[in-house]
Amino acid sequence: MQKTPILSVQQMDMIFPDDNGGLHAVENISFEVCPQEFVCVVGPSGCGKSTLLRVLAGLLTPTQGKINFAGGTPRIGMVFQDSNLMPWRSVLKNITLPLELDGLDSAQAALKAQDLIDLVGLQSFEENLPRDLSGGMAHRVALARSLVHDPDILLLDEPFASLDALTRDRMGTELLRIWQARQKTVIMVTHSISEALFLADRVIVLTQRPGSLKLDMDVKLPRPRAEEMRYTSQFGEMAKKLKDAIE
Repeated sequence: MQKTPILSVQQMDMIFPDDNGGLHAVENISFEVCPQEFVCVVGPSGCGKSTLLRVLAGLLTPTQGKINFAGGTPRIGMVFQDSNLMPWRSVLKNITLPLELDGLDSAQAALKAQDLIDLVGLQSFEENLPRDLSGGMAHRVALARSLVHDPDILLLDEPFASLDALTRDRMGTELLRIWQARQKTVIMVTHSISEALFLADRVIVLTQRPGSLKLDMDVKLPRPRAEEMRYTSQFGEMAKKLKDAIE
């Protein structure tokens, strides 16, 4: 049975005012995302991928078009390229921050944060400061912080771009494990075709700026995903299709 979309984007444009008539970042984008779906967005540099994510997060108001969420205003979790941890707060305190801002009792906030710490594999690092963490660990903290208020939709803006290749692959595997445990709706921007195929149910390709939708491709790989899938002919064929669409 077809699921009712949790998110619907209809003919969305985003133009940033400037002295030359405006910078047209994205143009006439329409797509839908269903509950618990994992969607990756790829495309050339500067095509408006991050702009699209910021519109979905409510950080930007689209110039034209509609963004509709099923059930009204959703809870949004967002992870940026930089982990953006507060250097003076411990791992636990960084994760509890959204709950503190919501006015939740500190003991309850700590319990919720500990649950996420266990989920992302940071047990025994609760009191460590960000300076004591590796890049991968810092991104786990950022991911836990984005999940602590139980968002309806998780937005990820190239969260692993600053990591080395091996750590990035490991974080991708960890992200899948966490997604399968929590079954969140995820929209993730990435420059990596391999990462997009390994993680996503669907991959959306944007054109050169102004970014418009060029391809919306189902990823017909079984779950759970294993690293060995990256080396299959099916994976290679889909990667070529995405590469050709981007170029």
